[in-house]
Amino acid sequence: MLHQAAAGVRAQREAKHQARQDYSSKTGKVVTSVTIQATLSAHTDGNTALHAIRPNALLLDFGSVISFSVFEILDRAEQRLGFAEGTLTWRGPLDPASDPLWLEMQADRITERNYWERRAQEVGDSLGKAWAPLDFFRAVRGGDLNEDIRPEMVEIVEAAKAAGLKVGILSNELELFGGKESVADIRILRRMDSIVDATHTQILKPDLQAYRLALEALDEPAENVLFVDDQQRNVAGARRAGMRAIHFDITTPEISLARIRAALSLATTDGQSI
Repeated sequence: MLHQAAAGVRAQREAKHQARQDYSSKTGKVVTSVTIQATLSAHTDGNTALHAIRPNALLLDFGSVISFSVFEILDRAEQRLGFAEGTLTWRGPLDPASDPLWLEMQADRITERNYWERRAQEVGDSLGKAWAPLDFFRAVRGGDLNEDIRPEMVEIVEAAKAAGLKVGILSNELELFGGKESVADIRILRRMDSIVDATHTQILKPDLQAYRLALEALDEPAENVLFVDDQQRNVAGARRAGMRAIHFDITTPEISLARIRAALSLATTDGQSI
């Protein structure tokens, strides 16, 4: 199974250049190696020691970090829902002005769960169905969640494991939004040393206890762990808990991926620098 996964990663790597071009054409943001290097040099993201001693462990959020966010696959989601192109006008961080509800969440007036509950209800109502977030995500993502995993994150996880680092998950809604059976079939999760999911603990980031549970599961002190999340509030929470942390910005995912690689001084599974 792992040999098949590695082969899949190598095949997917060949599509990176085209994916970057597609992303740039959709967003108007040109992401190049020069852009990435300039950002790495100029932007510490609040981590004064980010490039000092390499962490012993990598702790990842799942949604929007390991998997593509719904916002990144919204065109495909419309097709799966049977909607005309442009029906779903909300774009979250890709176009905050289009999404007042997203801005409410960013202002901490509603939670991320509240946000997706509202979106699920709206889409369900338009289809004459009473949907919870799980129903919505099943409809827009399809049956195999492996299709929505970032191939670059598979590379990073495999490289981290090969370098002897522990890798864990800290998620607020892994099974709540993904479903127990579907989550069990996600191949990358089988490579994790620990998974802490607030679906079960009921302790959500950025509560400090959520990070403590994740550190206990990894059996590592906070200063030895690099945390990655797409929500700034959760990144700030990790720093309060004593971890180094990187904000995964889905508007420029190539830069976020490069910052993780740089912080961990990783190489790919075939020995090449990533």
